[in-house]
Amino acid sequence: MGIAFVFPGQGVQKSGMALDFYEKSDESKKIFDIAEKNLDFDIKKVCFTDNREIDITEYTQAALLTACISMYSELKKYNINPDVCAGLSLGEYAAMVVAGVMDFGDAVRAVRRRGILMQNAVPLGAGAMSAILGLDNTTVENICNDIDGVGIANYNCPGQVVITGIPHAIKVASERLSEAGAKRILPLNVSGPFHSFMLKGAGDELESYLADITINKPVIPYVTNVTAEYVTDNAHIRELLGKQVHSSVKWQHSVEKMINNGADTFVEIGPGRTISGFIRKINSNVKVYNIQKFEDVKKVVEALKGDK
Repeated sequence: MGIAFVFPGQGVQKSGMALDFYEKSDESKKIFDIAEKNLDFDIKKVCFTDNREIDITEYTQAALLTACISMYSELKKYNINPDVCAGLSLGEYAAMVVAGVMDFGDAVRAVRRRGILMQNAVPLGAGAMSAILGLDNTTVENICNDIDGVGIANYNCPGQVVITGIPHAIKVASERLSEAGAKRILPLNVSGPFHSFMLKGAGDELESYLADITINKPVIPYVTNVTAEYVTDNAHIRELLGKQVHSSVKWQHSVEKMINNGADTFVEIGPGRTISGFIRKINSNVKVYNIQKFEDVKKVVEALKGDK
């Protein structure tokens, strides 16, 4: 059995996330205490109470990483170790913490910086994103390649691609994609054109910021969004994290890579079941488990031990 731990990206955050872990797990509480020492805002307020900050990128990213790692820290007690880790966009930082690439304190400071840079990279309203449902990747690529100002943000799963860029270009691309047979086109409620050429400056600044963060050789391999390849050394990690901000997220390719390398069991750790759904659409034969509530941990541990 090959086990992959996978972590969701921005968009799944919700008020109250990880509160039950904080209340019931000393390990999870320690994670929030570390986050509190490394951040300049009230992380518990953002994660645990109804507030508007949870959906503002500069706060969301640190909050979601903290929630995911607090959940993972409880699972870690049971000595269930993954063979590989991966995360969708922001989730890649949680994967790197599990893989031993960054310690959590450094990672939460890095994503705080990442969130601020991404939030401020493009004026509000100057960028847009839309999900394209029901078309193959090649068709979407060909249409976007013919239009200046639009590109692919995410390859989520077969039949679901997200495009990103200048609003007018997104509008033109959406019309052409609809004519090409897209079943649905859903404009996304986001604060910027993430994973587009418009964020290259933010990516470059992030790479510079990471020069002062310790990057270790992975203890467990993880798969990078940028290339959908396994990362087993630390030579190019800073460069990859800079590129990740403005490059396509190759999630479908990453999952296929892990499956081809023997992963047959995926554990999504974090709020929601978004990437569990993507994985099932990519390959319906693999087992997919989800941890988002405290009681999920023991259920998943028992299931994994039963699978062996």
